[in-house]
Amino acid sequence: MDLSQNAQNLIEGFIHTQVINRGLDERTMKAYRQDLELLFGWLEPEEVRENTEKRAEVPASDLEKHIQAYLDYLIKEKGLQFSTVCRRYQVFGYFLSYLKSVGLLKKVSPLELPKQPEQAAVVTFLTKKEVDLFFQAISQEYDELNSEFRKRICLRDQVMMGLLFYHGIEISELLRLEVTDYQRKTSVLTIRRKKEQERPVFLFSHRLQRQMEQWLFVEHGYFECEDLYHNRMFLSKLGKPLSMKMVTNIFDKYRRMAGIEKECSPKDLKNSLGRYGEELVREKNG
Repeated sequence: MDLSQNAQNLIEGFIHTQVINRGLDERTMKAYRQDLELLFGWLEPEEVRENTEKRAEVPASDLEKHIQAYLDYLIKEKGLQFSTVCRRYQVFGYFLSYLKSVGLLKKVSPLELPKQPEQAAVVTFLTKKEVDLFFQAISQEYDELNSEFRKRICLRDQVMMGLLFYHGIEISELLRLEVTDYQRKTSVLTIRRKKEQERPVFLFSHRLQRQMEQWLFVEHGYFECEDLYHNRMFLSKLGKPLSMKMVTNIFDKYRRMAGIEKECSPKDLKNSLGRYGEELVREKNG
């Protein structure tokens, strides 16, 4: 992609500081660079793209509002999956923080996560209160269990439900995960999608990072009953891969424990992060 030299310099500076210096892998670097190149490519007006002798630079002070407009464009006009827009939303937030750290921005206001289009309104969400009750139910059971084996099962469930909620991972992607997909040093999880596509996900929740490490590097070995499945990230108590039905049953168990009576599924938990964030902002703003 033909970008201005200034845009390329900003991207490479960000990559060097936020990816290379932090020891993140090449896939993360590739994903971050691609997201930012697409952003800057969109920022150039059409007449500038057609005339390569001219360049239009977006002032750093205006960059936030342009990024916000780009996120809205991705979900409303481009029709990208909400989880994809959420990932780019996180990357652009990191990028703005980088610009502030090098003095190109005096202050950075949090970006707003775009709302899903009206046609997606049929999707069921869990409210902030329901999400809180759901994870409280899992945590309470873990704290009250006396059996070490059952605590390991509960820990596994905490990690799975956390990945669904915080990172919008599809259940099919969750079930394909392998132990080697998680990089302990960088807290980056590689999600293998359909058609052999991959996307890196940084586990930003320190609690989820600790749970993931305990599950993979302390408790996982207790479930490795067959060499055929030893590298599968999530195993049943019999040491075999979980099924979608099993994940649904796990979700239903904690949904009932949390007192959530409405019909909902693990997919609804996966889709609830945006709504949770909106309710949290409203609470803070009083």
